[in-house]
Amino acid sequence: MEALPVIWFVLIAVLWLGYLFLEGFDLGVGVLMKLFTRDEKERRVLLNSIGPVWDGNEVWLLTAGGATFAAFPLWYASLFSALYLPLTLALLALIFRAVAIEYRGKGYSDAWRSFWTNAMAIGSGVAAFCVGAMLAVTTTGYPLDANGDNTGGPFAWLHPYAILGGLGVLGFSVLHGLYFLTLKTDGDVRHRARAAAVRFGPVLLLPLVGWALLVQSQNGKTVGWLLIGAAAALAAAAWVNLARGAEKRAFVCQGLFLLAGVASIFTNVFPVVMPSTLDPAFDLTVYNASSSTYTLTIMAVVAAIGLPVVLAYQIWSYRVFRRRISTAHIPEPHVIPVAIRGAQP
Repeated sequence: MEALPVIWFVLIAVLWLGYLFLEGFDLGVGVLMKLFTRDEKERRVLLNSIGPVWDGNEVWLLTAGGATFAAFPLWYASLFSALYLPLTLALLALIFRAVAIEYRGKGYSDAWRSFWTNAMAIGSGVAAFCVGAMLAVTTTGYPLDANGDNTGGPFAWLHPYAILGGLGVLGFSVLHGLYFLTLKTDGDVRHRARAAAVRFGPVLLLPLVGWALLVQSQNGKTVGWLLIGAAAALAAAAWVNLARGAEKRAFVCQGLFLLAGVASIFTNVFPVVMPSTLDPAFDLTVYNASSSTYTLTIMAVVAAIGLPVVLAYQIWSYRVFRRRISTAHIPEPHVIPVAIRGAQP
C-alpha cells in the first residue's frame, strides 16, 4: 500500500474537519441572524461575534479544494464536473454572505439592514446545505462511467442522500452556532442561545446522524461503528454539559463529536474517494486518482511548513478576540446628517 496517497487522504479529511468546525459556527450564526435575534442590537452582537474570524475560517474550504486538485486530480475533475451546479450555488451563496457582512453596516435605513440580514441568513443556509449535499454525494455514490464522467445529467446529484447530507450540515451548523454564542456572547443572548441549543440540539443533529448511519450501512466497517458510538456519546455529553451550564466543556464535546463523526464517514469510504453507482469497478480511489509520488512529496513538504503557520495564526487570532460581547457593548447607531447623505425623495 502506497503511503503518500493515504496520508493526503487523511490530510484532506482533516481540512474538511477544520472547515466544518470553524466555518460551521460562522454559517450557523449567519442563519441565526434572522431566526434568533429580537432587535438590531442583538443582530449586531451576532455579527460582531464572528466579525474578526469569519474570513479566515473560509480559507479551510479553499485549502481543501486546492489540496484535492493537487493530490487527487482525477477526484477533483470528477467532483467539480459532476457537482458543478451545487458548487456554483455554494460559491454564489458564500459571495452573497460575504457581501452582506461587509455592506450591512454601510446603510442607514431599516430596509437596507433588513435586506442584508436576509442575504446573510439565506447565503449562510444555502452554502451549508450545498456543502453537505456535495459531501454526501462523494460518500454515497454518483453515476460515473469508466472515464469518471457523470452520466446522470446536471441534477443527478439531487437525490435523497444529498438532501440528507445537506440538512445534516445545515442542522449541525445552526446548533454549532448556538454553542459558539454561549461562549462568545453574554447577557440575554447567551442564555437564550444555551436554552435553544438544549431544546433543539437532538433534532438538529438527526440528519447528520442519519447520514453517518447510511454510510455505515453501506460499508459496515467495525471501526465505523466504534466511531459512531463515540460520536453519539460525545453529542450526549455536549448536551448534558450545556444543560448544566458548563459551556466550554460542552463546546469541546461538540467539536469531538464532529471529529468522531467525520472520522467514521471517511474511514468507512476509504479507499474510495468517489464511488460509482453504475459499477464498483468505476470507483475512484486514493490510488487510481492520486498524483505522482514526486508531486505528493513536494506537497507534503509545503504542508509541513505552511500548516503549522496557519494554525498558529488562527490560534493567535482567536486568543486576541476571545472576550465575550453583549448588547451593552453595542453603541447606538450614528445619525448621518441629511446634508451628508442627501435628502430622501
